[in-house]
Amino acid sequence: MGAIKVFLKEVVLPITLAFCLASFLKPIYMPDGVCDYFLMWICVGLPFGIRRMCLWLIPSGYGISGSVGIFALNLIIGGLIGGLAFFIGLLLGVIHTIREII
Repeated sequence: MGAIKVFLKEVVLPITLAFCLASFLKPIYMPDGVCDYFLMWICVGLPFGIRRMCLWLIPSGYGISGSVGIFALNLIIGGLIGGLAFFIGLLLGVIHTIREII
């Protein structure tokens, strides 16, 4: 029973969340019917990476355009970190499931 619980929590739930995000954000990363994989990586990885960012760039002494630019940079970095965290989390989830079975 423990292996099923670990598998559902660490593998199925993140894949389901990533699939729902990919389906919902499809018009953003496929505007002309051609997939922009970098933008897809950022869009799907964003919720997985924002909470793992240890350093946020804080805009101080900038105008509104500089502040918006730094906030956008934070989101891009969070999406890139999240894409890696998503794949590493899936790999660790599979390893934990195998350990529970054995």
